[in-house]
Amino acid sequence: GGRRCLAAALPLLLLLLPAGCPVRAQNDTEPIVLEGKCLVVCDSSPSADGAITSSLGISVRSGSAKVAFSATRSTNHEPSEMSNRTMTIYFDQVLVNIGNHFDLTSSIFVAPRKGIYSFSFHVVKVYNRQTIQVSLMQNGYPVISAFAGDQDVTREAASNGVLLLMEREDKVHLKLERGNLMGGWKYSTFSGFLVFPL
Repeated sequence: GGRRCLAAALPLLLLLLPAGCPVRAQNDTEPIVLEGKCLVVCDSSPSADGAITSSLGISVRSGSAKVAFSATRSTNHEPSEMSNRTMTIYFDQVLVNIGNHFDLTSSIFVAPRKGIYSFSFHVVKVYNRQTIQVSLMQNGYPVISAFAGDQDVTREAASNGVLLLMEREDKVHLKLERGNLMGGWKYSTFSGFLVFPL
Protein backbone atom coordinates (compact mmCIF):
# COMPACT_ATOMS: atom_id res chain seq x y z
CA GLY A 1 0.00 0.00 0.00
CA GLY A 2 0.93 3.61 -0.31
CA ARG A 3 2.62 5.48 2.49
CA ARG A 4 0.59 7.95 4.51
CA CYS A 5 1.98 11.46 4.58
CA LEU A 6 1.23 14.44 6.74
CA ALA A 7 2.38 17.98 6.09
CA ALA A 8 2.90 19.63 9.46
CA ALA A 9 4.07 23.12 10.29
CA LEU A 10 6.86 22.98 12.82
CA PRO A 11 7.46 26.53 14.03
CA LEU A 12 7.98 25.42 17.63
CA LEU A 13 10.57 22.83 16.66
CA LEU A 14 12.36 25.38 14.52
CA LEU A 15 12.47 27.82 17.42
CA LEU A 16 14.02 25.20 19.70
CA LEU A 17 16.79 24.25 17.28
CA PRO A 18 19.72 26.48 16.35
CA ALA A 19 19.61 27.78 12.79
CA GLY A 20 20.77 25.15 10.34
CA CYS A 21 20.92 22.45 13.00
CA PRO A 22 21.01 19.03 11.29
CA VAL A 23 18.55 16.31 12.30
CA ARG A 24 19.71 12.83 11.32
CA ALA A 25 17.25 10.42 9.75
CA GLN A 26 16.78 6.84 10.87
CA ASN A 27 19.45 5.43 8.56
CA ASP A 28 21.85 8.09 9.92
CA THR A 29 23.31 8.93 6.52
CA GLU A 30 22.49 12.39 5.19
CA PRO A 31 21.24 14.96 7.73
CA ILE A 32 18.01 16.86 7.09
CA VAL A 33 18.52 20.56 7.65
CA LEU A 34 15.43 22.27 9.06
CA GLU A 35 15.51 25.65 7.41
CA GLY A 36 12.00 25.99 6.02
CA LYS A 37 8.67 26.45 7.79
CA CYS A 38 7.07 23.19 6.77
CA LEU A 39 8.15 19.56 6.88
CA VAL A 40 6.46 16.54 5.35
CA VAL A 41 6.60 13.45 7.54
CA CYS A 42 5.60 10.02 6.30
CA ASP A 43 4.83 6.74 8.00
CA SER A 44 3.34 3.56 6.59
CA SER A 45 1.81 2.51 9.91
CA PRO A 46 -0.06 5.11 11.97
CA SER A 47 -0.49 4.07 15.59
CA ALA A 48 -3.80 2.67 16.85
CA ASP A 49 -4.73 5.80 18.80
CA GLY A 50 -4.76 8.00 15.72
CA ALA A 51 -1.27 9.47 16.07
CA ILE A 52 1.14 9.39 13.14
CA THR A 53 4.79 8.98 14.15
CA SER A 54 7.47 9.78 11.61
CA SER A 55 10.97 8.35 11.31
CA LEU A 56 12.12 11.58 12.95
CA GLY A 57 10.16 10.70 16.07
CA ILE A 58 7.57 13.45 15.52
CA SER A 59 4.10 12.46 16.69
CA VAL A 60 1.06 14.34 15.42
CA ARG A 61 -2.33 13.66 17.01
CA SER A 62 -5.66 14.26 15.37
CA GLY A 63 -8.20 16.70 16.77
CA SER A 64 -10.55 13.82 17.58
CA ALA A 65 -8.86 13.44 20.98
CA LYS A 66 -11.56 15.73 22.46
CA VAL A 67 -13.99 13.48 24.32
CA ALA A 68 -16.55 14.61 26.92
CA PHE A 69 -20.13 13.85 27.94
CA SER A 70 -22.66 14.86 30.56
CA ALA A 71 -26.12 13.35 30.99
CA THR A 72 -29.10 13.92 33.29
CA ARG A 73 -32.28 12.09 34.26
CA SER A 74 -35.54 14.02 34.40
CA THR A 75 -37.79 11.37 35.96
CA ASN A 76 -37.54 9.15 39.03
CA HIS A 77 -35.70 5.88 38.58
CA GLU A 78 -37.43 2.85 40.03
CA PRO A 79 -35.97 -0.63 39.64
CA SER A 80 -39.31 -1.75 38.15
CA GLU A 81 -38.48 0.33 35.05
CA MET A 82 -35.48 -1.85 34.28
CA SER A 83 -36.89 -4.83 32.42
CA ASN A 84 -33.40 -6.07 31.52
CA ARG A 85 -32.57 -6.57 35.23
CA THR A 86 -29.07 -5.13 34.85
CA MET A 87 -29.95 -2.27 37.22
CA THR A 88 -28.27 0.12 34.78
CA ILE A 89 -29.16 3.73 35.51
CA TYR A 90 -30.60 5.15 32.32
CA PHE A 91 -30.38 8.83 31.42
CA ASP A 92 -32.82 10.62 29.16
CA GLN A 93 -31.05 13.85 28.27
CA VAL A 94 -27.53 14.56 27.07
CA LEU A 95 -26.14 18.00 27.84
CA VAL A 96 -22.73 17.43 26.24
CA ASN A 97 -21.53 14.59 24.02
CA ILE A 98 -18.31 15.65 22.30
CA GLY A 99 -17.15 12.79 20.10
CA ASN A 100 -20.54 11.03 20.49
CA HIS A 101 -19.10 8.20 22.61
CA PHE A 102 -21.92 8.21 25.20
CA ASP A 103 -24.90 6.20 23.95
CA LEU A 104 -28.09 7.62 25.45
CA THR A 105 -30.20 4.52 24.77
CA SER A 106 -27.92 2.17 26.71
CA SER A 107 -26.47 4.97 28.90
CA ILE A 108 -23.03 3.44 28.36
CA PHE A 109 -19.83 5.35 27.56
CA VAL A 110 -17.39 3.55 25.25
CA ALA A 111 -13.76 4.73 25.29
CA PRO A 112 -12.62 5.64 21.77
CA ARG A 113 -8.91 5.25 22.65
CA LYS A 114 -6.55 4.25 25.42
CA GLY A 115 -6.11 7.02 27.96
CA ILE A 116 -6.83 8.50 31.35
CA TYR A 117 -10.50 9.39 31.80
CA SER A 118 -12.29 11.32 34.53
CA PHE A 119 -15.82 10.32 35.65
CA SER A 120 -18.21 11.74 38.22
CA PHE A 121 -21.81 11.16 39.22
CA HIS A 122 -24.35 12.70 41.56
CA VAL A 123 -27.60 10.98 42.54
CA VAL A 124 -30.41 11.78 44.98
CA LYS A 125 -32.64 9.24 46.70
CA VAL A 126 -36.41 9.52 46.40
CA TYR A 127 -37.67 8.37 49.80
CA ASN A 128 -36.69 8.66 53.43
CA ARG A 129 -36.14 5.45 55.40
CA GLN A 130 -34.32 4.20 52.34
CA THR A 131 -30.70 3.51 51.42
CA ILE A 132 -29.29 4.06 47.96
CA GLN A 133 -26.03 2.76 46.60
CA VAL A 134 -24.68 3.47 43.11
CA SER A 135 -21.58 1.94 41.52
CA LEU A 136 -19.58 3.07 38.54
CA MET A 137 -18.99 -0.04 36.45
CA GLN A 138 -16.03 -0.56 34.12
CA ASN A 139 -16.50 -3.52 31.78
CA GLY A 140 -19.09 -4.98 34.17
CA TYR A 141 -17.05 -4.63 37.37
CA PRO A 142 -17.61 -2.00 40.10
CA VAL A 143 -14.78 0.52 40.40
CA ILE A 144 -16.19 3.08 42.86
CA SER A 145 -19.48 3.45 44.75
CA ALA A 146 -21.49 6.11 46.53
CA PHE A 147 -23.84 5.55 49.43
CA ALA A 148 -26.60 7.54 51.13
CA GLY A 149 -28.51 5.99 54.02
CA ASP A 150 -29.77 8.59 56.50
CA GLN A 151 -33.20 7.26 57.48
CA ASP A 152 -34.55 10.69 58.44
CA VAL A 153 -33.58 12.55 55.26
CA THR A 154 -35.72 12.31 52.13
CA ARG A 155 -33.57 14.07 49.51
CA GLU A 156 -30.16 12.80 50.51
CA ALA A 157 -27.47 12.79 47.80
CA ALA A 158 -24.60 10.46 46.98
CA SER A 159 -21.71 11.32 44.67
CA ASN A 160 -18.22 10.19 43.74
CA GLY A 161 -15.52 10.74 41.14
CA VAL A 162 -12.51 8.87 39.81
CA LEU A 163 -9.69 8.82 37.26
CA LEU A 164 -9.50 5.59 35.25
CA LEU A 165 -6.99 4.09 32.87
CA MET A 166 -9.13 2.78 30.03
CA GLU A 167 -8.29 0.77 26.96
CA ARG A 168 -9.97 1.35 23.61
CA GLU A 169 -13.53 -0.08 23.62
CA ASP A 170 -13.72 -0.22 27.45
CA LYS A 171 -17.23 0.52 28.70
CA VAL A 172 -18.44 2.53 31.70
CA HIS A 173 -21.96 2.92 33.12
CA LEU A 174 -23.74 3.47 36.43
CA LYS A 175 -25.46 0.66 38.30
CA LEU A 176 -28.14 1.12 40.95
CA GLU A 177 -27.17 -1.37 43.65
CA ARG A 178 -29.89 -0.39 46.15
CA GLY A 179 -32.80 2.02 46.44
CA ASN A 180 -34.64 4.40 44.11
CA LEU A 181 -33.24 7.54 42.53
CA MET A 182 -34.91 10.91 42.22
CA GLY A 183 -34.79 12.28 38.70
CA GLY A 184 -37.18 15.22 38.69
CA TRP A 185 -35.49 18.59 38.12
CA LYS A 186 -32.49 16.64 36.84
CA TYR A 187 -30.99 15.78 40.21
CA SER A 188 -29.20 12.68 38.92
CA THR A 189 -26.22 13.32 36.64
CA PHE A 190 -23.35 11.38 35.07
CA SER A 191 -20.33 13.02 33.41
CA GLY A 192 -16.95 12.06 32.00
CA PHE A 193 -14.13 13.24 29.78
CA LEU A 194 -10.76 12.20 28.37
CA VAL A 195 -7.98 13.81 30.42
CA PHE A 196 -5.23 12.73 28.01
CA PRO A 197 -4.63 9.82 25.58
CA LEU A 198 -1.84 7.29 26.08
